[in-house]
Amino acid sequence: MTRSVGPQRGAMRTTGVIRIITGILLLGGLATSAQADIFVYQLPGGARIVTDHPLNNRDYRLVRHSRDSKGAGALVSGRKIQNAVTDPNTYDRLIRRNATQHQVDPALIKAVMHIESAFNPHAVSDKGAQGLMQVMPETGQRYGAVDLFDPVQNVRAASLYLKDLQKLFKNNTRLVLAAYNAGENAVLRYKGIPPYDETQGYVRKVMKMHREYQAREKAGMKLASATAKPASTSVPEAPAVSAAPLPPSRHGSVVPVAVVQQDSGSPVEKNL
Repeated sequence: MTRSVGPQRGAMRTTGVIRIITGILLLGGLATSAQADIFVYQLPGGARIVTDHPLNNRDYRLVRHSRDSKGAGALVSGRKIQNAVTDPNTYDRLIRRNATQHQVDPALIKAVMHIESAFNPHAVSDKGAQGLMQVMPETGQRYGAVDLFDPVQNVRAASLYLKDLQKLFKNNTRLVLAAYNAGENAVLRYKGIPPYDETQGYVRKVMKMHREYQAREKAGMKLASATAKPASTSVPEAPAVSAAPLPPSRHGSVVPVAVVQQDSGSPVEKNL
């Protein structure tokens, strides 16, 4: 979900990324002397992740590979990330439960999750959106979430938000997605999908994944990647919290931070 901002958003991103990366490394004092390979992958939604080893994931495109004389640990919101790349099957039970409870298409929830974070529960954005479905803290609070890095709370809050958007836009999925990305006020102001390249691209990408997951459902397949291994992670039930009024729109572009660590640390990179 993103808040409505002007088209100039992308032009300012690179400078901000450099400041963010530098700040994280200096603040944490995490640099080491070990030399490390650095792999930069682009996610479906345009965000980027950094890892110290190659990834075998069809949804990730390698955009850069280099060697860095200084490794770095990763600390995101006070949490050490050991494995930020998640089996896309892991959250199927959670998705289905929320889809049933809140009357939202499970294929839509999964498609949004796919594009927002590529199933990375540690994802954060340059504006503070967090977790699997990139929920802003104030939005999470509206729906009773106190820890958006907890998949249960994150998916529940996002599902309730999608439900409210469906009511507002009379189940028009394209408008729901545009509002999830640019904010409902932008959609209301333009009486349709806002003329933002990012938002229009976002709607296209999520709609494409939505159709794909729907097709898999109709074919009797699991709501998951065809080549992924079955999930073994169980998810506890979320506490019942009544939904609040529709929250305000959220941040700028979605830029998950995802770092995969092995023996050496890995730097953190934002979307360029």
